Amino acid sequence: MSEYDARGKVNRALLISVDDYRTLRPLPAVKDNVHKLEQALLAPGTDLFTKGEVVTCRPQEPWEVEQALDTVVQEARGLLLVYFSGHGRVGSDGGNLHLMVGASERRHKTVSWQDTVLSYLDNARADRIVIVLECCYAGNASEAFYSCRNPTSLLMAAQPNRRIFSGEEPTGGSVFNRALVQILEQGIPGKQFVTFEDLVRALREQLAGERTPMGDVWEPRSAKQNTVDDVILSFATPEARPPTPLRIRLRRRLKSSFRRWTGLLLILAIIFVPAVTGVVLLQLPNDQAPCPPALELRLLTAPEAEPALRQAAFDYEMSETNTRPLTGEGNLPDGCRRAQITVYSAARDQVDQGFAAAGRWQGEALGTGQARPADKGLDPLNRPGPQPDIWIPESTADYYEARRGMPATASPATLHYSAPVAYTPLVVGIPESRRLVDVDPADASWPDLLTQTDGSHHDLSLLRPSPVLSGTGLLHTLGLYLAHDGPDGTSTGAPDLTLARQAEERLSAPGSQYAGSTELLCSLRPDTGTDAAGSVDRAKSAPLVSEKSLADYNLGHAIGSCPARPSALPYRNRYLAYYPRNVPALDHPLVRVDWQGATDATVRQTAVASFATWLRAPDGGQRTLTAQGYRGVREASPPPGSPLRDSRADVNPVGRIVPFTAGPEQVSQVLDGYDKAQKSSQVLILMDTSTSMADGGRLPVALSAAGRALEMAGPRHTYGLWAFPDREHPADPDAVGELVRLGSADPAQGKAALDRIAGGELVEHGAAMEEALTRALRTMKKSPATNKAIVLLLDQDDGAGRRAASVERTLGALLEEKPDVPILALVLGRSGCDTFAFRQLAGASHGQCVPAGPQAVDTLAGRIASIGTAAKGDR
Repeated sequence: MSEYDARGKVNRALLISVDDYRTLRPLPAVKDNVHKLEQALLAPGTDLFTKGEVVTCRPQEPWEVEQALDTVVQEARGLLLVYFSGHGRVGSDGGNLHLMVGASERRHKTVSWQDTVLSYLDNARADRIVIVLECCYAGNASEAFYSCRNPTSLLMAAQPNRRIFSGEEPTGGSVFNRALVQILEQGIPGKQFVTFEDLVRALREQLAGERTPMGDVWEPRSAKQNTVDDVILSFATPEARPPTPLRIRLRRRLKSSFRRWTGLLLILAIIFVPAVTGVVLLQLPNDQAPCPPALELRLLTAPEAEPALRQAAFDYEMSETNTRPLTGEGNLPDGCRRAQITVYSAARDQVDQGFAAAGRWQGEALGTGQARPADKGLDPLNRPGPQPDIWIPESTADYYEARRGMPATASPATLHYSAPVAYTPLVVGIPESRRLVDVDPADASWPDLLTQTDGSHHDLSLLRPSPVLSGTGLLHTLGLYLAHDGPDGTSTGAPDLTLARQAEERLSAPGSQYAGSTELLCSLRPDTGTDAAGSVDRAKSAPLVSEKSLADYNLGHAIGSCPARPSALPYRNRYLAYYPRNVPALDHPLVRVDWQGATDATVRQTAVASFATWLRAPDGGQRTLTAQGYRGVREASPPPGSPLRDSRADVNPVGRIVPFTAGPEQVSQVLDGYDKAQKSSQVLILMDTSTSMADGGRLPVALSAAGRALEMAGPRHTYGLWAFPDREHPADPDAVGELVRLGSADPAQGKAALDRIAGGELVEHGAAMEEALTRALRTMKKSPATNKAIVLLLDQDDGAGRRAASVERTLGALLEEKPDVPILALVLGRSGCDTFAFRQLAGASHGQCVPAGPQAVDTLAGRIASIGTAAKGDR
């Protein structure tokens, strides 16, 4: 691919930044963005823009942006760079992006991305245009971008439908801007300059460990229109930098000295410069046809597989395979990228609900979706996300369950199952200090594992991802319930319900279930500091997880919401992998999803097939996935360089892969057996609805957590929804708003109440947590339900300064009374769970405090799911 070099031409950079807003939340982190980026662009090492070519703008009114755009559009002839950093807003359908200036209100005095910015840029006479959008919902800019007529490259700070600012970021430059400036100033190892594509790749790598305020992985996106070449954005390099070519220095000198006589200079340059320097200054126009926008494919997967598949998708986008023609695409130029892939994840139950309500899922994207009573409060564009073209579940069992939940006819979605793309066996992690002497780690029967970990032997608590929320949990449950089946694990018989009850007694609640392997293991990391918040004893725990996730844990890799450690865990903190006999491995099948009425169905199907073939190719996706710790589809043993071959991973890299052979009916019977092994449960959702919850992105997280709790409601799992402070009596700390009565089984009532809260039903008063919690505890202590808990959602306790001492004594006494009512708290304030009050609540109630973070909602959902699990003595 050729690179466009704009040095010596008439270039312009317009840097727009808004940090101070009249009616919107200020963005202190943005304040220094323009200054830092201007310094980087004018640095000698960058060697692209010269003094006077960089224009800054801090607009208070929309007309200031238009005026600045008009000026640079008229002046630029080489490279035109436009950068915006500030608030962004989109419509309810995710379209119509607007950039917010200082005077902007929610729907007024805004700058339209499509009608204003792109319209001005369409009139530009620059050779190349580069746009950098650093605002919330920047990823939503790509659709309108494809109407551009000029050669343009677009860098979006994050993927679609993501907020990147909460307003609480400190000054000194935003996360994205700091990474951007560093790359432009310092360059990239092994590169003589930084191109647009290099910048995108480096930003993705640098931001891989960051999280957006919504808890998502930070993934910059890019798009190109009407150009097949790349654009050089900086000549900085950590390597030995070659001098600026003579022809470039001559251009700059002539441009600086004789700017008023441009016409004369052009004539002189044409006549004399080639004779003197042997360099032709004129550039012939690029005769290559422009590339159309790449086809966007959406890939849905499980949270545990998302990081590896995101890397695989990126590698595919950059591969030569992605430039090959696709059936049905028309006549495209050589070298164009055919597809770009957006990877996102959702819990297993959310995916099932999405496909069950596929009509609404598709309708939401088209703006025609209607809720149905059976949709259980499903919000498809947020949970589980946009409608997918590809679904890679953790196992074939997940596919069977999704198919079972779909309507027999009239569904707009059709699922096409295909072969696995990667394997990872299931394991039981046993603390290194408590190895099971009489059990072979490579071939352990479930009866032996249950016996050797019980109270009369090693006394280990078995911890499992919820089979409702996690594919790993479902497959572990399948293996556990069918442990009595034939020696090859291929029996199609129904599970033994007695064995199921016995197994569930060993997985006693609350707190025994998690949303997935990664969050389970993250909670056991010795550096998470969660012991005081109600977590389990890691030295007495045996997690039921996947081989890959256990290896990541032992090696200190990033896992769940836990960041990477500088080195592997010490021996005493690691778990040794025991492989239950005949338990099938997670097989990660690739499922193509066709949607009724798609006008580009042929090219989408061909693009999916191309990606699937590449994923299974040894020199393609298999190289990426095995490097992440998965087993390949052709070779069961991991290749050299795989993390599974590191002795500190404490796994058996040569262990055999057990294929999945169970049928759909057997999977259904196992889940039915799991459900029958559970006791009925009741949760009371106690939610802080003070106006402070609207700050810093806290309210959407709290609403999402409450919505996840509602999704588990049903005849055997009832709930209530209370809000504090009470709207009718805000000054009364003992008053609460009973939005849904305790004992309700209908999630629609709760969904309607949450919609009202999201619409602005907040109370302008501090939230007195202990008073509201005292009332909730009194109610739940009297409830006849056997398995029950309080789900507490708040930012902080606002009543501490004016609270009578008797309130705390009363609450403490209630916590000591029987029966136990675990308090599962999601604390969204700055201090999180790091306060004595929340630690005390979690410990005294045998509950847990979950701090805010990327996986907080799913972590809480796992704890809620475990409320009804079978406890010994309940039978």
